[in-house]
Amino acid sequence: MDNNNWMQQLLMLGIGTTSIVADKIKEASEQLVKDGKLDPDQAKAVMDDMVTQLKSEQGNWEVNMQRQMRNMLQDLGVPRQSEVDELRGRIDRLERQVRDLENKLWK
Repeated sequence: MDNNNWMQQLLMLGIGTTSIVADKIKEASEQLVKDGKLDPDQAKAVMDDMVTQLKSEQGNWEVNMQRQMRNMLQDLGVPRQSEVDELRGRIDRLERQVRDLENKLWK
């Protein structure tokens, strides 16, 4: 489905952006260590804290994107999977009832 592909691309963009930012933070901390402005243990602690925060924000971003996509699809009238499944079940029951009535008619 095109909507699903589009959503996956947005999520991958968010993941890629987080990865790039993490790489840049690592480069900056390595440069600070190299320049003697930060000791390696402090750099690692700062790096770990920032990466943890980025991952947390990425998770929030993904949740918000999924919520917005659900709302947009609902506004467009696209049924949820549970609604489609319910309709399939109703169709199956109706087909069974029609077959049963046809069988009774021909007996």
